Amino acid sequence: MFFDLQFILPEIGLLALAGVVIGLDMSLRREARRSLGWVTAAGLAVLLGVAVWSALRPAGGDILGGMLRADMLAASFRVIIIAAAMLSALLVMGVEGLADRGEAYALMLVATLGMSLMAAAGDLVMLYLAIETTSIPLYLLAGYLKRDTRSTEAGLKYFLFGAAASTVMLYGFSLLFGFTGETRLAAVAQSIAAGAMPRVLWVAVVMLVLVGFGFKVSAVPLHFWTPDVYEGAPTPITAFISTASKAAGFAVLMRVMLTVFTPAVAPYWVGVVVAMSVASMTLGNVLALTQKNIKRLLAYSSIAHAGYALIGLVALSPLGVASTLFYLGAYVITNLAAFAVVIVVARIVGSDDIAQFAGLSRRAPMVALALLVGFLSLAGMPPFVGFVAKVFVFAAAVQRGYVWLAVVGVLNSIVGLYYYLIVLKVVYLYRSESEAQPLPVTAPYKWALGFTLLGIIVLGILSGPWFDWALGAAGSLF
Repeated sequence: MFFDLQFILPEIGLLALAGVVIGLDMSLRREARRSLGWVTAAGLAVLLGVAVWSALRPAGGDILGGMLRADMLAASFRVIIIAAAMLSALLVMGVEGLADRGEAYALMLVATLGMSLMAAAGDLVMLYLAIETTSIPLYLLAGYLKRDTRSTEAGLKYFLFGAAASTVMLYGFSLLFGFTGETRLAAVAQSIAAGAMPRVLWVAVVMLVLVGFGFKVSAVPLHFWTPDVYEGAPTPITAFISTASKAAGFAVLMRVMLTVFTPAVAPYWVGVVVAMSVASMTLGNVLALTQKNIKRLLAYSSIAHAGYALIGLVALSPLGVASTLFYLGAYVITNLAAFAVVIVVARIVGSDDIAQFAGLSRRAPMVALALLVGFLSLAGMPPFVGFVAKVFVFAAAVQRGYVWLAVVGVLNSIVGLYYYLIVLKVVYLYRSESEAQPLPVTAPYKWALGFTLLGIIVLGILSGPWFDWALGAAGSLF
């Protein structure tokens, strides 16, 4: 029991921090409530340290009656999720209508708690409860700005599409329980291997479950909500959804598919995931080429990056899982850097159009440099972490004989580089009437940009120890 509580200390801390934030929100004066962002970020920084400490300790297998898995994979994803939440809390501090609202920070913390439990879930019941604990706060946050029609539209679309995907996934879960009589993932896998379900049925269940997971990671054909929600939601919430939520979705996807539906079932779903990967990379990159809004461009970029990350899953190997884990860590850091720049610019110009980034290199050279580093990393250019992450996932594909899939990934990376360079061309070569006016950057954004840029460069140059950690975490599934 002591080890059980020891492993879930970060989750307990998240719940306590949410209570502290709500308490302060009720007791502080309106003008003092902007400090709630610092309280949230500082609390998450402490919990990030606790999560890292927990990840470095020996794994203990099932805890709390098998509801959770206390393994290194869960601990590693928890580190990524809490880091994304910490940086997102800093980004919230610069947005009117969110910065002084304690309930917004509390909803982020509850969603982070749900994501952390998703990564560690070892039981279908816990998994579904964790997904809903994550989803409901995110629906509210996406539509939080009630006077902004785009925000309310984003919240409604996110809720309707999310509820539909969740319903389909839950039906798949109910079939698994109905035919196996088990809810623990390992026990369900044993029952399927023993022939408790007819083949045609568990193939259908795989498709139902992939609907829910595909929605969470924004993979084609479950991507249709992404551009509208990313554009309409408050930008810090978009950053949070596109990073932490995607990481949690991949944590669940890998754990369920590689625990329950392998090895006998794997041949029936690997082909589907390969098709989703290729479609996500291709469609995301091609549609991003025509975008005029930076948030919609990043939405299609997010779809493409889901395709890259899926390559690691289809490899069905420790290298594949480790490469996906490392890729998600790199994506989270890099995407948050890009969204931080978007917010800095949008706060002053009042628009997310790419044309408004003209002259940014003269108004705020360091901010432009941050966007340059972030976009080149997303494009997979050395020496940044995005390049190393792509090399690892492509290597996992080649190791398993998917050379053609790696080639498709490389070709799509070239297309991705093109639209990132289009934005950078506007930033560095186009002129603006307001370029003589400096662009102010507040302290929370300086911290956020500093953390993310440091991570992009350090993880890119010194990737070895971090990838070794990812390989150790991948051993939890093999």
